[in-house]
Amino acid sequence: MFIDTHTHLYSEQFDEDRTAMIQRAIAAGVERMYMPNIDLNSIEGMHALEKQFPENCFAMMGLHPCSVDANWELVLAKMKLFLEKRPYVAVGEIGIDLYWDKTFLEEQKEVFRTQINWAKELQIPIVIHARDSFPEIYEVLDQENDERLKGIFHCFTGNEQDVQKILDYQGFSFGIGGVVTYKKSDLPETLKHIPLDKLLLETDAPYLAPTPFRGKRNESAYVVHTAEKVAEMLGLSLNKLKEITTKNAMGLFHP
Repeated sequence: MFIDTHTHLYSEQFDEDRTAMIQRAIAAGVERMYMPNIDLNSIEGMHALEKQFPENCFAMMGLHPCSVDANWELVLAKMKLFLEKRPYVAVGEIGIDLYWDKTFLEEQKEVFRTQINWAKELQIPIVIHARDSFPEIYEVLDQENDERLKGIFHCFTGNEQDVQKILDYQGFSFGIGGVVTYKKSDLPETLKHIPLDKLLLETDAPYLAPTPFRGKRNESAYVVHTAEKVAEMLGLSLNKLKEITTKNAMGLFHP
């Protein structure tokens, strides 16, 4: 069994063939798919998928940094109510994104910090979105890190120094997605510095499809292509990599 630790199955890009797409993933051996939340609008579709595929689809709760605006306190209050009502596998995806806009940087930091503390109280992992923002992410984590904090740096594309910094926090794993298959990516080299017990696979579907689907809509079945590249770079058989990454994901989400 493969596990896709990060997939937006509720995305409107799947509206035409969502059920068939999930069934393709299951047929490809991707039997568990973990869904990060984005904002208040993504919750209903995410919950519906969990209900439709209770053995395969698992929901997180969180506010994506690109969705942080002037109303952030109201949005977080509503999300907190969901977290109090029922269990979620993680708080995510959360973090800081400075790629598009730096307007709400201070608010993004505050939202990130608040959600980190939810996860620590609930003793569940966080799933971090870090885009053009490693220094800012580290600034918050340096203040908030303790033995209760654990999670994933989703879609990790950092360098060897980032790997070492993240390993120093002790509780974090690395989500490796389709970028590792791209010709100009430095990730295949960086991979060699990541301990095997900190390695996870993801798609970030419908985004960042691996080669040979680059530029097309991504889907959870394609995590197998990423796995093949990672196994090749690490000198492992595909089965061995599958065994390692599945064990890692289960240990993090279902300790």
